[in-house]
Amino acid sequence: MMLRYILGRLAQAVGVLWAVFTVTFVVLYLLPSNPVALLLAAGDVQVEDLSPEQLAALEAKYGLDEPVYVQYFDQLWQLVRLDFGNSISKNVPVSQLLVPRLGSTLALGMTAILLTVVVGVAVAYLAAYVQWRPARVLLRRLPAVGVSFPPFFIGLLLIQVFAFSLGWLPATGSDGWQTLILPAITMAIPTSAMLAQVLTRSLDDSLAEPYITTARAKGLSRHVVQARHALRNAALPALTLLGMLLGATVAEAVVVETVFTRDGLGRLAQEAVLAQDVHVVQAVVLVVAAAFVAINLVVDLIYPLIDPRVTHAHRTH
Repeated sequence: MMLRYILGRLAQAVGVLWAVFTVTFVVLYLLPSNPVALLLAAGDVQVEDLSPEQLAALEAKYGLDEPVYVQYFDQLWQLVRLDFGNSISKNVPVSQLLVPRLGSTLALGMTAILLTVVVGVAVAYLAAYVQWRPARVLLRRLPAVGVSFPPFFIGLLLIQVFAFSLGWLPATGSDGWQTLILPAITMAIPTSAMLAQVLTRSLDDSLAEPYITTARAKGLSRHVVQARHALRNAALPALTLLGMLLGATVAEAVVVETVFTRDGLGRLAQEAVLAQDVHVVQAVVLVVAAAFVAINLVVDLIYPLIDPRVTHAHRTH
């Protein structure tokens, strides 16, 4: 039954990617742009400078003279082969633009994810463990403060304090590990705050269960009871939220890279949108969606390891 559960989740992941591709194709196809004019503009050539025969030949070269449904299935088949086509504005394969930027975005996303998990779990654990009332209240109010500030404001505040005022870290750029710190903290503060809120509430519920009283009656320390018994049972709802937060973190990297002027998918997407380069925009959207789907697929596969009742519930439905 575990195999059936895994196959079901894989089928859902493929279905989500297909839906994202279809929606992206429909939205971008409705843009009021002329791909041929954009292609010619890259070489300082105007549409009016070409004859109708030359324009027709150019449209045929890029498949723009085909009906919409033919272009849809052609692009879908190319996507299956991981071929995103050619950039209309730069006239090079999209993969040549995508691959060099992908590493920078992945490094930023993974650093932010690591910070999110470490900070979120630590704050929630201490909020449930600490008994000194002022510290306990502070730890429980802290996540609400982190959630209330938008990421762009946090980013600008960090740049002002740590780059311009103190001069400890670079404000912009993507060279060296130092340039990762401020963008990663910017992304991690809101997501770790949300994770801490949910995990704290879930820990409170778990600590009130009868099996916790039994564990305490056996003479186990508070740390052992909370870490070994309560935390595992409290992890499931937090893990559900974590899957969505981590997926959102990858998408959020696109915005944060623009604030910190990093050479990642964010700046590539910004340049492609300004140039109305449909193929590049579509490729960036699909890569971000694939990352979101992959992260949530991993989270779905972790569920049965934490709670075997998940596969049983899936079977009964």
